[in-house]
Amino acid sequence: MKILVADDSKLARLSLIKSIKGLEPHCEIIEAENGLIAVEQFKKNLPSIVFLDLTMPVMDGYEALEKIIEMNSKAQVVVVTADIQSQAQAQVIALGAKMVIPKPISSEKMQAVLEQLVF
Repeated sequence: MKILVADDSKLARLSLIKSIKGLEPHCEIIEAENGLIAVEQFKKNLPSIVFLDLTMPVMDGYEALEKIIEMNSKAQVVVVTADIQSQAQAQVIALGAKMVIPKPISSEKMQAVLEQLVF
């Protein structure tokens, strides 16, 4: 299984990767430090799951989400963000995200997320 982790914060990416690897040690992790790279990596690698931050340089998570969903309407995108405003959450769900998770994400929450997604 391939999982794409897109966040401009290296620390946030490493934290997500650590919690994923603790539950899915054999998965392949692909990293992206902005939305444009996330879209390119999605197209190139076709990951099973995308963990996507909203606030990133070059291309933000909203635009990256739109482009990913355009490429694959069934893409399993989980938005992981510090922006917990209901407007932002409603917008990304409307754009096609499967769920919105507030940062930081615990191992228990990551397990619940992975169990909810269909592989």
